[in-house]
Amino acid sequence: MPNETQDLFAADKKLYLLDGMALIYRAHFALIRSPRFTSGGQCTSAVFGMLNAITDILVKQKPTHIACAFDTDEPTQRHVDFPDYKAHRDAMPEDLSSQIPLVDRLMDAMNVTVIRMPGYEADDVIGTLAHQAQAQGFETWMVTPDKDYHQLVTDQIHVYKPGSKGGQAEILGVDEVRQLWEIERVEQVIDVLGLMGDTSDNIPGVPGIGPKTAKKLVQQFGSVEGLLDNIDQLKGKQKERVRDNRDQALLSKRLVTIQLDVPTEVDLESLRCKGHDESKLRELLVDLEFETVGKRIFGKSFSASAARTAVVREKRKREIQESLFEEPSEQKTLADVPHQYHTIESSEQRAELIAKIRDAKQFCFDTEATGLDPRKALPLGIAISLQPHEAYYVVCPQERDQCRVVLEEFAEVLQDPSILKIGHNLKYDVSLLRWHGVKVAPPLFDTMLAHTIAEPDVRHGLDSLCELYLNYKPIPTSDLIGPKGKEQRSMADVPLDRLAEYACEDADVTLQIQQVLRPMMKEREVEEVSERVECPLVPVLVEMEYNGITLDTESLATYAETLQREIDSLQATIFEAAGHEFNVDSPRQLGVVLFEELKLEEKPKKTATGQYSTREAELERLSGKHDIIRDVLDYRNARKLKSTYVDQLPSAVDADTGRLHTHYSQMWTATGRLQSNDPNLQTIPVRKERGREIRAAFVPRSDNHLILSADYSQIELRIMAELSGDEAMMSAFVNEEDIHTVTASKVYKVDPADVTREMRAKAKTVNFGIIYGISAFGLQQRLNIPRAEAGELIDNYFEKYPGVRDYIDSTIEFAREHGYVKTKTGRRRYLRDITSRSRNAKSTAERLAMNSPIQGTAADMLKLAMIGVDKVLREGNFRTKMLLTVHDELVFDMVKEEADKVMPAVEQAMKEALPMQVPIVVEMGTGNNWLEAH
Repeated sequence: MPNETQDLFAADKKLYLLDGMALIYRAHFALIRSPRFTSGGQCTSAVFGMLNAITDILVKQKPTHIACAFDTDEPTQRHVDFPDYKAHRDAMPEDLSSQIPLVDRLMDAMNVTVIRMPGYEADDVIGTLAHQAQAQGFETWMVTPDKDYHQLVTDQIHVYKPGSKGGQAEILGVDEVRQLWEIERVEQVIDVLGLMGDTSDNIPGVPGIGPKTAKKLVQQFGSVEGLLDNIDQLKGKQKERVRDNRDQALLSKRLVTIQLDVPTEVDLESLRCKGHDESKLRELLVDLEFETVGKRIFGKSFSASAARTAVVREKRKREIQESLFEEPSEQKTLADVPHQYHTIESSEQRAELIAKIRDAKQFCFDTEATGLDPRKALPLGIAISLQPHEAYYVVCPQERDQCRVVLEEFAEVLQDPSILKIGHNLKYDVSLLRWHGVKVAPPLFDTMLAHTIAEPDVRHGLDSLCELYLNYKPIPTSDLIGPKGKEQRSMADVPLDRLAEYACEDADVTLQIQQVLRPMMKEREVEEVSERVECPLVPVLVEMEYNGITLDTESLATYAETLQREIDSLQATIFEAAGHEFNVDSPRQLGVVLFEELKLEEKPKKTATGQYSTREAELERLSGKHDIIRDVLDYRNARKLKSTYVDQLPSAVDADTGRLHTHYSQMWTATGRLQSNDPNLQTIPVRKERGREIRAAFVPRSDNHLILSADYSQIELRIMAELSGDEAMMSAFVNEEDIHTVTASKVYKVDPADVTREMRAKAKTVNFGIIYGISAFGLQQRLNIPRAEAGELIDNYFEKYPGVRDYIDSTIEFAREHGYVKTKTGRRRYLRDITSRSRNAKSTAERLAMNSPIQGTAADMLKLAMIGVDKVLREGNFRTKMLLTVHDELVFDMVKEEADKVMPAVEQAMKEALPMQVPIVVEMGTGNNWLEAH
């Protein structure tokens, strides 16, 4: 046994050496009856087993050093000595050989060094390293199921045999080996192996001598050589066999002897555990569809889709940096780059700077303020950069009126249409200025928006862009005000010299990034989306947010009481149907009532945790089986409306303006659809009476105003007709026919006059379903009809609208060839999974390929309409204000006496936003609240 000093020394140096080939064979065949495959058909049993083995060792054994050795295809000395060595082995199964590269990726991701030495087997490499490690004071564990390694065991070298089927690992030391082999000395394992031979390696041994006999002979004679020196003591057939196979016994002993002198140049210190590479491991787990393992390693937040996004992001990041920088170098900081930053405090300095801006015809600016909400924050200063490595910080006085005076000095250049304004996340800066009396007019170039358009898969924060394109690390915000959280300080507390340097750097690097992005945008043909759609939209959205909308909080309070009475009544009805009270909001308790007590379905669906599924889709499917289902759905609807909107919206009204101001995000979705937040007004339901009542609380600002609603009619179907060029669909819109009736007449093969209400409703579902790639199964679920009928409807649809089928096929083919699809304005949506081996991932990408150009073009049209409408209102000097956008609708505070001029002007601007051959229809309405107008 090692002494106490050795124990202390070894505890600090724990080396685990993995026998790679033996472990992957074992893992693969352990799951041979139920092998693991990805949805694309790649077997993953061996990788799964190796990953579990490694993580188990790392977590439970906490090694300080680790490595994995593999055999190679090159012949070894054993093959030279005995050409038939391993000659009878079956070829490696194809399902296993295909996993070798994946195991290598696993080792790389886990930062486990892989050792392959041509001409030597893994056990020779491991034996050599184990004995070298022992000489250097390591405690070593050889991770393998192979019994040959038992010959290497010493007081400091052990065999670690992983447990099978989740069982405990078995660790063998000197005593365990001696007891198992019934020998006095560990090295006698070699003699026993030599005598008994090994059929798997085709080592002959001595004929007629099996494990039991070999052990007895080694016990009696000590070794193979001792046996051969005492053959005369043997009797009968045994004596004859040993004598006749003397050379074969010595050869077999040589063959089973593990070498301890492999000329390896491995530095043991290089095998120190470094922890896994998070991005590489996530990427591998996503590719292998190991979601459960991913959650075990990364936590419950790990999901295949989120991880896939992270993987794509990291891949693209590496590709960009490799294209920009020949060799990776250390990131530069402000201290490494010559620069000139100036602090501007006097009116003379400001006038001089403004003159420079006029001459330059473009400038980059960045505001510093006391907070992140532009409606509440106070400006501290504006940083302005006209050329790389030079910037100016204009100090804003903290007294509000004096601050406004300084800002108004820059109003002229900020509103000059001949001067380009550059910034990062300009919507914040433009909004901050708007709330302090200064408007900013196009042209704008927002590096965040531009980069989102050009590189949607990569992070778009300023620090990320600096790292990506400039190999530069800006001053961290936390250096000035501390980390995010309750203890974070305000920028107002930062000394002027440090704040000025920080702000100037932001403006400086943003200008440099803009110079990198511009040619990139042109090369990818996406500059139109940036210059014509997204950047000009910024001041329009800022103005809409600034305008806000009036909310009738009293009517909402009354409606809250009505909803509560409905909720109470529905709950009582549900309790009566169940026969007892229970928590209706508990999916678990509801599932028990529906499926165990009321037995509404013989084999109900369950969630991943084993609970009965009570998702809305499931309840809708079962709604015809019992009245309680419809009551539960109504109860949930009423509860959600009350808690999410009716109770919450009044608290979002600004105390100073008395109006509700939402925030719009331009790049929230991959298709370019706008998203409304704080509060979210996009998701107010309008199909049900309860949801519509909420819209009634949105009212005009005065008795002299009406709410005007202008809504694109069936815009996605019209865009489908435009993009596909299908003659029948185009004709229906050109002739102002009801598209759902037309489709019903075609798919049911009846005259339009014979189309029933039910036929039209089903055709409407087919029309919109096709856009989203609906399958026969999906249509069956949606319409609750037989699968055959659903399939026939889809087949008839494509028969009558062949141009739509051609559009879908050609769009998917374009996506496969180029990796993206695009809208009419050139907005791209990248589809990395379009050629995936995963059937699920590929089919999802194909649905996105057919749908994204339609949704994206609709989003672009609405944004262009908003820009056009804003221009019409400004140039006409109208007092009518654009307030909201929800889906394909625009909402206005319209001055009553302007109605005759405003309404046709708005309609015309919306129709002409994105010219098409298909007629664009805008439905308009007015009222004393949003519900009446809509």
